[in-house]
Amino acid sequence: RLDRETSGVVLAAKSAEAARRFGLAMQNREAEKRYLAVAAGWPADDLFAVDAPIRRRGEVEPSPIWVKQIVHPGGAPCQTEFRVVRRFERPEGRFCLIEARPLTGRMHQIRVHLAHAGFPVAGDKIYGPDERCYLDFIETGWTADLQRRLILRRHALHSCALAIGGHRWESPLPADLAAFLPDADGGPGPGC
Repeated sequence: RLDRETSGVVLAAKSAEAARRFGLAMQNREAEKRYLAVAAGWPADDLFAVDAPIRRRGEVEPSPIWVKQIVHPGGAPCQTEFRVVRRFERPEGRFCLIEARPLTGRMHQIRVHLAHAGFPVAGDKIYGPDERCYLDFIETGWTADLQRRLILRRHALHSCALAIGGHRWESPLPADLAAFLPDADGGPGPGC
């Protein structure tokens, strides 16, 4: 499953047996998932990991957004490995294209871990510059003010590869995200 605005590879089983087999492989962490994200800022290191438990924010403190997750010691164990693919600058600031490899499968894991590390996913209405962006979007839809605050209409997260049970599926970076990269030529963009 992917978050609402995340693009890319989704596995759909055509039979109950396939669903069971792939479901067990996911549960047993036998699947390798890779994502590409455009994140705000430049991490100090090209390789880094976040090992921080995640919990729904509303379970430990008031939250106007029911689905919002936070890093919290009472949360479920959660690990993500990151690799900076490239760094670039735009008039709006410094950004990087990051490959993310979640070792666990928690809701909003990559987005929470990148925001926790100080590099929120570009265009993220919940974990980006201000959670009010999400509430404003729900109330008014996309506006010029949200464009100014978020830069992108959706969060810049893409499921680029999934390998499981000897099978591998890939999806190139979609045009809307590839166009955000400074030397985009209208092609499919980098893959995993």
